[in-house]
Amino acid sequence: MVERFLKQTHFDSYEDFKNNYQLIVPDNFNFGYDVVDAWAAEQPDKLALCWTNDKGEHIDFSYAQLKEQTDRTASYLQSLGIGKGDMVMLILKRRYEWWYMMIALNKIGAVAIPATHLLTDKDIIYRCEAASIKAIVSVDSQVVVDHINKAKPLCPTLQHLVCVGKNVPQGWHDFHKGIDNAAPFVRPERVNSNDDIMLLYFTSGTTGEPKMVIHDFTYPLGHIVTGYIWHHLSPNDLHLTVADTGWGKAVWGKLYGQMIAGACVFVYDHEKFTPADILSVMEKYKVTSFCAPPTIYRFMIREDLTRFNLSSLRSCTIAGEALNPVVYEQFFKLTGIKLREGFGQTETTCTILTNPWIEPKPGSMGLPNPQYDVDLITPDGRSAEVGEQGEIVIHTDRRKQVGLFMGYYRNEEKTREACHDGIYHTGDVAWRDEDGYFWFVGRNDDVIKSSGYRIGPFEVESAVMTHPAVVECAITGVPDPIRGQVVKATIVLGKEWKDKAGEELIKEIQNHVKQTTAPYKYPRVIEFVDELPKTISGKIKRVDIRRKD
Repeated sequence: MVERFLKQTHFDSYEDFKNNYQLIVPDNFNFGYDVVDAWAAEQPDKLALCWTNDKGEHIDFSYAQLKEQTDRTASYLQSLGIGKGDMVMLILKRRYEWWYMMIALNKIGAVAIPATHLLTDKDIIYRCEAASIKAIVSVDSQVVVDHINKAKPLCPTLQHLVCVGKNVPQGWHDFHKGIDNAAPFVRPERVNSNDDIMLLYFTSGTTGEPKMVIHDFTYPLGHIVTGYIWHHLSPNDLHLTVADTGWGKAVWGKLYGQMIAGACVFVYDHEKFTPADILSVMEKYKVTSFCAPPTIYRFMIREDLTRFNLSSLRSCTIAGEALNPVVYEQFFKLTGIKLREGFGQTETTCTILTNPWIEPKPGSMGLPNPQYDVDLITPDGRSAEVGEQGEIVIHTDRRKQVGLFMGYYRNEEKTREACHDGIYHTGDVAWRDEDGYFWFVGRNDDVIKSSGYRIGPFEVESAVMTHPAVVECAITGVPDPIRGQVVKATIVLGKEWKDKAGEELIKEIQNHVKQTTAPYKYPRVIEFVDELPKTISGKIKRVDIRRKD
């Protein structure tokens, strides 16, 4: 399948990749027809999706079955009056019906809005009003249903509530009854152009109200680098990305790039994250490729990995936040696998990555994806020198870059703030070494200014994380009348250290950091907590810590 969309499919080095990677973008590309249905026509028995859950249930879906079910779903949605351009919000956790819906919405030209099950009624009202949502398709969780029912009277555009599950609430449509009784699907004459809106994500809101990121129908092609290059997938692979479907990482790791590359998407549907359970499932099903945020790896390396046979595992990647080198080193020591980091945003696909042809540098994001025109820009507008901090940007005035968002829906002001003068500003700060590798510093808002120094939280977090007592850490700045700001560490301790939380351990960690990095960066304030505030995607919400302080 990859050969349909790439002028060259095999690369010998990063230089070859950088110089010769070129997409072939068909007119009116539609992932549902041009990938899923194409696989069903060519290899109908090929496995597309392997789904299991924490109750022991297991279902495999071939491409022929996936085509049949997505056609039924598309027909059912049409029967509800949903069609081209209509906004449909999906609150489906890790249910396999999410794949039905995502692909079916493609097939009728409607807009998918994946969302987390943690939304409150106020969150739902905000989203319905902001995006003029026409339908919500949800799991049958009583908490979720109650929030949606409470919100509906205040959502005038919301016409349909569809339930996936056995406990269908009163006044809701039964999804499975609907698709079972659906008429044969007839493909609409004109489904979409490449420039139509296909996908809308509300940002995680780490620094304010969520914005609506919109992507066009070519966006899945931007993820060929994600699946085929970064995850290094082949048609023989079974790939697991740990992500709730309400997070953008789901389409990064559970759908587009993986299916284009021909790998089977593995899904573990679970309610509570337990490292041992994830490892057991990986062993049982012989997962070959794995991707997760740093939090998952931090807990995995504290397990006795000798209990699990992970011999099938050949590739591990990491995204969501920067990777602390201590986690990289420990995981490599335990498994022999080198973690390959990647960087991107809801607004992009994989933008910087540790690709298969380069040696990983622990803590580095890797090298730019040649799909994008990436640079580091200093506050005065220069390209940053080696070792100099700058904002990660993408030049947009030289060529169209598949995978880059269309803008923020219904918010021209925010779009202009991010995209102006031929540049998309990510808001993330990094520096570049002499080999061209990028090293993450932090969000613009997270960089701490103390006594004239600019201190990136990630470097301090990495130093703190090397202390054996620390499981997780968030570095923020707190106001100080003399220094402007001082560094604060909010720390989650390992179980065996919790009874030692106190002044003695604080001083020990402070001295440890002074010896690990530049002494002026040590945390003058340390707070021990049971957990860090996080978004659904697992990103630390430093803004919440700053507000509390």
